[in-house]
Amino acid sequence: MHAYRAALLSFADDASACYEQDGLLVVGPGGDGRKVIRAAGAYGALAGNYEGVPVTHLPGKILAPGFVDLHVHFPQTDVIGSPAEGLLPWLENYTFPHESRFADHAYALGVAQVFLDELLRNGVTSALAFCTSHPHSVDALMQASEARGLRMIAGKVLQDRHSPDGVRDQTQQSLVDTEALIRRWHGRGRLGYAITPRFAPSCSEAQLRGAGELAAQFADVWIQSHVAENRDEVRWVRELFPAARSYLSVYEDFGLLRERAVYAHCIHFDDTDRALMRDTGTAAAVSPTSNLFLGSGFFDYEGAMRVGFRFGLASDVGGGTSFSPFHTMLAAYYVGREGQTKPGVSLSPQHLWWQHTAGAAQALGLGGVIGNLRAGCEADFLVLDPKATPLLARKTAAAATLDELLFSLIVLGDDRTIEQVFVDGAALL
Repeated sequence: MHAYRAALLSFADDASACYEQDGLLVVGPGGDGRKVIRAAGAYGALAGNYEGVPVTHLPGKILAPGFVDLHVHFPQTDVIGSPAEGLLPWLENYTFPHESRFADHAYALGVAQVFLDELLRNGVTSALAFCTSHPHSVDALMQASEARGLRMIAGKVLQDRHSPDGVRDQTQQSLVDTEALIRRWHGRGRLGYAITPRFAPSCSEAQLRGAGELAAQFADVWIQSHVAENRDEVRWVRELFPAARSYLSVYEDFGLLRERAVYAHCIHFDDTDRALMRDTGTAAAVSPTSNLFLGSGFFDYEGAMRVGFRFGLASDVGGGTSFSPFHTMLAAYYVGREGQTKPGVSLSPQHLWWQHTAGAAQALGLGGVIGNLRAGCEADFLVLDPKATPLLARKTAAAATLDELLFSLIVLGDDRTIEQVFVDGAALL
């Protein structure tokens, strides 16, 4: 075992933050060989129980859970910052041409290394990621993640129609490939598989039906896709699936809404959609930098909290403009204040941070496993430096409350604030 002494940030079941100014985090082997948190709390209360355990003292630093990115496209690492008039032109002009290159396993592996470097540099220790339609892309990301001990959930994109040559797959082969990838990677170490229809317009009814059948066959895999991101896209879905009540209900019709299903965006919803999310246990990946960048719209926090379904924060790189959870949390704050149909929601700093850690873990069905610093959680944690820049140092030194401290980090923090990243108890940064 090894212990770390510093300020300690964790989260209670009600999404409020718990903060120990002088905390102790004890890390040791779990029952399955992984490193887990054995104890976390006030130094004065715990130190006597762990005499003889080596302690790394980190005065002035904050121990925090590793961030969880609930929706990110690893093949779009080099697509960040590409100008476009909106979602559909952006896909056509930038995303699809770039993703076609991932048929080459060596190229995919090279991008995977850069992608993981960026996640870790920004304090992200778990992610739910899209690959491309090429099975090689999944192999590349899983191999690279396994080598670093990361908890990574990812899947091969399904898109057998309305997609250009180079990324369009074949219906039956895509389902055969998906099943083979599930058997190869799901549950291997800290890796998980996500059945991944790109979005309803890119998938034939046969492909969606096959995806639903695989989801029923492999009940513990994840499902991920996009829904109700852009008004033009919503109109397109209405034309393609005229019998469906809504865009979201298309996925319900094919058995793709359930626990461990995560849908990005969820912007253009009504309360019937929100209730469907709640009743099926489906979660939303809120992607504020992407939605602002592409002009897609605003996630309705008021509606989500009123009806009550799971959600968490996501970078959505490369439509999203940054890997940084600090930038994502700040963008979510803007959306909460300005982007609501009813009077703005002032999201608290504690709740914003929860959305990118313990809340995102709950959305994945991994509450109590990742995204928190509580006994039994996997040992993925960060050492934060609240004095990483001169202005941040001034602001955090003046913080009189926990909300003021966390909001200072959200507004002024960036990758320089991430001093160390521990994954499965080992320092990777």
